[in-house]
Amino acid sequence: MQSLTLANGRPIPQLGYGVYTMTSGEVERCLPEAIATGYTHIDTANAYFNEVAVGRAIRESGVRREDLFVTTKLFPQSYSYEQCSSDIDASLERLDMDYVDLMLFHQPYGDYVSGWRAMEEAVRAGKVRAIGLSNFPLHKVDQILEVATIKPSVLQVEINPYWNQHEYKAALAARGLEGAVFEGWYPLGHGDKGLLGEPLFAKLGEKYRKTPAQIVLRWHLQEGNVVFPTTRSVEHLRENLDVFDFELAPNEMARVNALPQRPYYVVPEDAPGFVLAHNDYRKQA
Repeated sequence: MQSLTLANGRPIPQLGYGVYTMTSGEVERCLPEAIATGYTHIDTANAYFNEVAVGRAIRESGVRREDLFVTTKLFPQSYSYEQCSSDIDASLERLDMDYVDLMLFHQPYGDYVSGWRAMEEAVRAGKVRAIGLSNFPLHKVDQILEVATIKPSVLQVEINPYWNQHEYKAALAARGLEGAVFEGWYPLGHGDKGLLGEPLFAKLGEKYRKTPAQIVLRWHLQEGNVVFPTTRSVEHLRENLDVFDFELAPNEMARVNALPQRPYYVVPEDAPGFVLAHNDYRKQA
């Protein structure tokens, strides 16, 4: 597995397995297969309501905890300083782990400024190895940087060939976050047939004897992105890992990056209703 290096010096596998939208039953069926296939990075969240199942599947996999990279995220209801400290412990309890390798603030709403202090304390206590932000626009990243003694080491945003985030990456580098790792959700365009049907990916697929999805994943790796496509298919699990035996040429990377840019989803400035809805993350089986 190919890895990048976080600001804390620890490796983060570039190709992981995401459990977004999965029920606990699906996690317990699919995650063991993913681990057995060779995935070592698992991405979950308290708002996915499957942390308990993720922890159970990892324990039963037979793979040592230290050989896996586990990410979870906190939703805005957890952000105030006092609540954040408690909910970090609650996620660890649900996962049945002493620590997670990465914890992110999931959405850019609520009292994330005061909560960041609790995240830093969790790092110092050894409960969390690295901390970062998901879906945060630049001006809200700036609010975190104004108070941070530990800077975000990971920024998770939408990244795919239609939205390569080059401007966002450059802006954060100018803010002193040039060493930050970028994780991409919607790495395959959320199954968009238009993206995977791009003639460029078909042509490159013929050259390298790969599927369009494999070409896109290879582009991500060479862009320096971390991705964790969700799949319930054993065939796709294996195909997604089969991207380390070839490399796109510089002119081919340039052609991908020349595709017209547009996001699939624009993160609103104000919190949408689903973020504000009360959820009891303790109720997981």
